Amino acid sequence: MTADSAPFADIRRLVAEMPGPDEDALAAVRARDAVLTKPAGALGRLETLVEWLAVWQGKATPTLDRPLVCVFAGSHGVTARGVSAFPDAVNRQMLDNFSAGGAAINQLCAAYGLGFKVFDLAIDLPTGDICEGPALDEKATVATMAFGMEAVAAGTDCLAIGEMGIGNTTIAAAIYCALWGGEPAHWVGRGTGVDAAGLARKAEAIALALKTHAGHLDDPLGVLARLGGREIAAMAGAILAARLQRIPVVLDGYVSTAAAAVLYALDPHALDHCVAGHLSVEGAHAEVLERLGLEPILSLGMRLGEASGAALALGVIKGALACHRDMATFAQAGVAGPS
Repeated sequence: MTADSAPFADIRRLVAEMPGPDEDALAAVRARDAVLTKPAGALGRLETLVEWLAVWQGKATPTLDRPLVCVFAGSHGVTARGVSAFPDAVNRQMLDNFSAGGAAINQLCAAYGLGFKVFDLAIDLPTGDICEGPALDEKATVATMAFGMEAVAAGTDCLAIGEMGIGNTTIAAAIYCALWGGEPAHWVGRGTGVDAAGLARKAEAIALALKTHAGHLDDPLGVLARLGGREIAAMAGAILAARLQRIPVVLDGYVSTAAAAVLYALDPHALDHCVAGHLSVEGAHAEVLERLGLEPILSLGMRLGEASGAALALGVIKGALACHRDMATFAQAGVAGPS
């Protein structure tokens, strides 16, 4: 960031520099698909997922040699308002559980042969209570986005992003409400399992936060700074870095798509390299995906977070690529093609 620029200037510049799809790669994939031993279109979305990999990797023969699942962990000052069923201590405990290999995401990554990294974003230092002031200042927001950008490892050929952080479904709902309007109650969900009273407290906290920041929410990056969290800022940075490095992205659930929504508000093409791993039952996730133009790969009634839905979707994508790469052509198999 240059000394004389506003904190968000470089983020806007990077968004403006995002590369587009590789049409030559798309043509190559479609040409091979046309001669594989199956009826045209018979594999449905599995075929378009391979096309998606190709156009955003810029490869006529796409790969999934180094898929990576990244989980970003943060903590939130708003939890003091009783918006979660679990205490803040769970943040550190879950990081330890990830390290010990005991979480659901550990098992899914092992099952599908996925790389896995967890990023501790000052987990013991909550962001500011959004009902009283900004979660982060602009410089801290950009620095956290930059950290997320640096988390995208060289050589990764597909990135799945997820998060962990007590209170972050409240934060995600606040971001959606600020970006798209409507009543806070429309956007909130049960999160970690709050009761009706907890659900009401979540809506009340969001309403108060929007009132506190009234007049400062017309810029999507301002929304991220004032209402977001470190894990959401880092995910936004990771999504953007992946685009710049031609790495396709699989988004997880309700909180991950809040990071995506900020980028989409900056540029409706900012998520063209992304797919939604699954439809979560948290909050209004179905509406979020519709607004972002994303069709979920899976719908399994999940609301766990920690990139679990995205990891499962990567398993489907690996299967799609295996069919495209390893299926015999009509000529190879000695099978008559379509007349």
